[in-house]
Amino acid sequence: MIYLRLIWAYLKIGLFGFGGGYAMLALIEREIVGPGWITAQMFTDIVAISQMTPGPIGINSATYIGYVAPAEYSAAFASPIYGILGSLLCTFVVSFPSFVLVAYTSHLIRRHRDSVVVKGIFAGLRPVVVGLIASAALLLMNSANFGETSSQVLTSIAICIGAFILVYWVKWHPILIICLAGLAGWIIY
Repeated sequence: MIYLRLIWAYLKIGLFGFGGGYAMLALIEREIVGPGWITAQMFTDIVAISQMTPGPIGINSATYIGYVAPAEYSAAFASPIYGILGSLLCTFVVSFPSFVLVAYTSHLIRRHRDSVVVKGIFAGLRPVVVGLIASAALLLMNSANFGETSSQVLTSIAICIGAFILVYWVKWHPILIICLAGLAGWIIY
């Protein structure tokens, strides 16, 4: 049944998704797009929506994927009730392991914060998290995000550079940039 498979997939994501939502993206893609529950284009759209909505990207994507995956799996699960059930299950399952791990390890870390072993563990995790976030950036550099022709790729890169300049140097508000980028994409594409 789709719900048991979603629970198993999100249990693995919740247990082994270190470094936040962006670091989880490769694991989410392998567990959700790999079996065919959603398409690569839907995954790209989910990442974009999860970035724009408040909250962690891993939980937002779990909620959305939990809603759409049952209907994509079988037409018998096309009712919104099945989608809501999937959303609730995926959101809970991806959050619960982190809750338990943080509740347990916070006590140990607080008690042993000056330990060489704990400091070494955190020093070793930092480059791993940076690598996972970099892999998420590479994962999202696909034709669904940048287009398939060279003119689409160059236009997408120009929009990206323009957005960066407007946020970083001109200091425009990021929400305004998101709206302008959406408008530019709607007009151009």
